[in-house]
Amino acid sequence: MEAFLVSTSTVALAEIGDKTQLLSLFLAARFRSPIPIIFGILVATLLNHGLSAWLGVWVTEFISPQTGRLLIGISFIAVALWILIPDKEDDASSNLNRYGAFISTVVLFFLAEIGDKTQIATVILAAQYQQLLLVTLGTTTGMMLANVPIVLFGHRLMQKLPLNAARYTASIVFMLLGIMTLLL
Repeated sequence: MEAFLVSTSTVALAEIGDKTQLLSLFLAARFRSPIPIIFGILVATLLNHGLSAWLGVWVTEFISPQTGRLLIGISFIAVALWILIPDKEDDASSNLNRYGAFISTVVLFFLAEIGDKTQIATVILAAQYQQLLLVTLGTTTGMMLANVPIVLFGHRLMQKLPLNAARYTASIVFMLLGIMTLLL
């Protein structure tokens, strides 16, 4: 259960102000149909984070526990520092209408998550906890907690959310996880 809770909370915090959150806002404004967008986010995240968690579990088969702990601790600290760099909104294709809200969301979210800090965090969390299902469900829940309100409430929520405070909090959480991993 710890793997699920830590995965949920760290990804939910890391996602605030992330480019996929900006993508959620863009898709909500573009399509104005929240249900297909929400399900698109869910499907894309389950696919992307499921593959990422599998990679995290798989890679630990080839390294010693000590090396794995060192790499995981350093990776958590690197993600903590990376979170401090704000994301910028990427340009989205102008031909989205022909694919509809669900397909556009699945494709754009899956692609936006490739190499993103929440995807890297999923790999790290799975490597640390060795719990493919719990980490995938946790990171997906964290993504949904951070993105569904954006889809539903959009601009009003983004104007009131202190993005820098959320970014610093997420960075501190990842830094603490990294330090704890290295010391324990």
